[in-house]
Amino acid sequence: MPDYLDDLRFAHVLADAADATTMDRFKALDLKVETKPDMTPVSEADKAAEEIIRGHLSRSRPRDAILGEEYGIEGTGPRRWVVDPIDGTKNYVRGVPVWATLISLMEAGEGGYHPVVGVVSAPALGRRWWAAKGHGAYTGRSLSTATRLQVSRVSKLSDASFAYSSLSGWEEQGRLDGFLDLTRNVWRTRAYGDFWPYMLVAEGAVDLCAEPELSLWDMAANAIVVTEAGGTFTGLDGRPGPHSGNAAASNGLLHDELLGYLNGRY
Repeated sequence: MPDYLDDLRFAHVLADAADATTMDRFKALDLKVETKPDMTPVSEADKAAEEIIRGHLSRSRPRDAILGEEYGIEGTGPRRWVVDPIDGTKNYVRGVPVWATLISLMEAGEGGYHPVVGVVSAPALGRRWWAAKGHGAYTGRSLSTATRLQVSRVSKLSDASFAYSSLSGWEEQGRLDGFLDLTRNVWRTRAYGDFWPYMLVAEGAVDLCAEPELSLWDMAANAIVVTEAGGTFTGLDGRPGPHSGNAAASNGLLHDELLGYLNGRY
């Protein structure tokens, strides 16, 4: 099995370049923000960070494809880098420090592409998380100063902490009743939002999280960090990995119950 460590080191280089760009424009008074056709915001920093990542990839990994939120798919082949230059753009443009660059390498395999490397870099929080297939998940300021991640062992829903992003998406999908029932049966709920709940699941600080509507670039890096930390990452349909257009992540022990509530089975 490939060890992917060279790719992981390169993903850190990409994240360093993106961090320098995004932090340079964070809280800038003249930051330019536009509205995309789906009515979500995009800043000049989103575009600049993705352009820098694409430039590094074209020079150092010219045979690999890249899928990015701002500029789409480029290239073909069994290896594909998936990039969200700023996950949490709404936070970014308002000066809230909870946003991150998500970088994942996916490889073609049985049933499609699967994440084998993931880096989640949140420079305004001073945090970074990463994982490579078969090597575990870690957090720290660099590869040499890192702490291994491990999900929690909470096995009762009544003892569990559940994180989510917002209520609106659940209501639009007709899943709000199940979502609210879940919130009533867990120990604690918090709406941390975006990438952060998945990282908290990987750290063992949160036990469950879910979002009703996502794109592949929102999930690929998060998925491998959670699973390499010993957790479970699926769609709301139970399909493993980041391909369902939505996500549910947990420490594994509570995953069936999480999906049961969110699919109205309880």
